[in-house]
Amino acid sequence: MQIHVYDTYVKASDGHTMHFDVFTDVKDDEKAVEYAKQWLASIGEQNAVVTSEECRFCHSQAAPEEVTEAIRKSGYYIYKMEGCR
Repeated sequence: MQIHVYDTYVKASDGHTMHFDVFTDVKDDEKAVEYAKQWLASIGEQNAVVTSEECRFCHSQAAPEEVTEAIRKSGYYIYKMEGCR
């Protein structure tokens, strides 16, 4: 599966920066922002500001099976990098 990667930087409620990627099979900026918001809400950061400024398209690539399965199930996969729980 070809996926699209959205590089995302968001301020957490305690002020630290969370850096993560949103992986999706549809190249759609609005959907990527929506997915970022869904994931943030699931970890208690529903008040974090996420727009196309914080969540930007980076590149497309092939995805491993684990990522492909997650995208088929929920539409997206979050790849946590810095400051994420």
